[in-house]
Amino acid sequence: MLELRELPGDVLGVRFSAMASPCELLLGRVESDLALQLGSLAAAEAQRIEQKFSRYRADSVLGWIHRRRGSALQVDEETALLLDFAQQCFELSDGLFDITSGPLRRVWQFDGSDRVPAPQAVAQLLPCIGFQKLSWKSPWLCVPPDMEIDFGGIGKEYAVDRAYDLLLARCPVPFLINFGGDLRVSRPLPHGPWKVAIERPDSARKAAMMLEVEYGALATSGDSHRFLFKDGIRYGHILDPRTGWPVPDAPRSVTVAASSCTEAGLLSTLAVLKGKGAADFLQQQQVRSWVLR
Repeated sequence: MLELRELPGDVLGVRFSAMASPCELLLGRVESDLALQLGSLAAAEAQRIEQKFSRYRADSVLGWIHRRRGSALQVDEETALLLDFAQQCFELSDGLFDITSGPLRRVWQFDGSDRVPAPQAVAQLLPCIGFQKLSWKSPWLCVPPDMEIDFGGIGKEYAVDRAYDLLLARCPVPFLINFGGDLRVSRPLPHGPWKVAIERPDSARKAAMMLEVEYGALATSGDSHRFLFKDGIRYGHILDPRTGWPVPDAPRSVTVAASSCTEAGLLSTLAVLKGKGAADFLQQQQVRSWVLR
């Protein structure tokens, strides 16, 4: 369901829900009918990607793959592109980014409680993790029986970029597309850049800073909403797939600006996994970033 809102600065907003997140398309002044058409296009693309790649749906591509673990499968072109990207990320990050780390969900439940899993429970799952254990040569994939793949680490950002591409060819005015805090901007408004608030990691819905964005993408990774807390230690939900544990001394929040949302999301996640070295890592990547501890 779409909700149309008039916002300050002669901006129209179209709200909807997808991928378990609040989503919004912001537009320079256009007619309401066109705004709803463009919002419907963005929502449909988000829902298409969610349905196709959700790990929770039996009728998704991942559901189909997981029911046929141990068999060689020919995947479609879009799935193959995501697998190629995931393999590249795995290799360039020395295993820090790994779409096979899903089995860790069996013992980690980031619900704000103090239920930290036992070390032996985590250790038992590590043999089920490792992209290099997949048999992948596009377009053929074989997932071993005890493993799974999960595009959750890049899915929302990929959806932003796909919806952006669709809108760019059809939208006559500047726009900003925001899926759960990950966003991409086409160009500035007539009166200046878009203003984007970055949430404080210790307080919901309060801004730590306000950024001005003329074009490009922003993505944020952090532990504001998904964590465990025990014996004075906060355990964020971004896990090192090589150890099965959160990285010590990780930033509470990392926001990265990049040309695409997929790139920004990858770099923000990797920065969190770098722990104390987050700022140095981002400086080496030569991207604009904001690290909050």
